[in-house]
Amino acid sequence: HAGTTPLPHRRDALLGACRVVQAVRDAAEAQAPAGRGTVGQFIVHPNSRNVIPGRVEFTIDLRHPEDGPLMLMADAVRETMDRVCAEMGLSGDMSEIWYQPPTPFDAGCIDVVSRAASDLGLAAMPIISGAGHDAKYLAQVCPTGMIFIPCKDGISHNEIEDASQEDVAAGCNVLLQAMLDQAGV
Repeated sequence: HAGTTPLPHRRDALLGACRVVQAVRDAAEAQAPAGRGTVGQFIVHPNSRNVIPGRVEFTIDLRHPEDGPLMLMADAVRETMDRVCAEMGLSGDMSEIWYQPPTPFDAGCIDVVSRAASDLGLAAMPIISGAGHDAKYLAQVCPTGMIFIPCKDGISHNEIEDASQEDVAAGCNVLLQAMLDQAGV
């Protein structure tokens, strides 16, 4: 009970989980600028306002375009969880429920898209998408690249994503030119 248990006698699973959440952020920052770490779901038991949480379940999503730094991030979080549990008298388990290796896109496709943008007088730059796209799965069976266009306020993969008709048309023209180039037209 929160009111009767002195702080030194508590085994607060939520406090321990919060320290691991910070480790997720720290691990991503240690692999900057491409590291990503997110805790997006928390389930606290017993979830009562005056009971010290005895169990917490949460998800961790780690991303990086290279496998080595991704593994370093996971190891850092796991080491912190083990240390926090030992220090606080808690037990913890971290299990991988899904792993998808980073997928590089085809250099030739990237080059032809870059040339198409340049030929059209459009500004272009290489970017790495941290979001999942169908192209990630296509890249496992055929040469693949992607074309991104500017979105209002830089927001994408969100229900408020918005792009101007001009930017959509420019992206379509880059795709058309890249396809014509590949077709030898």
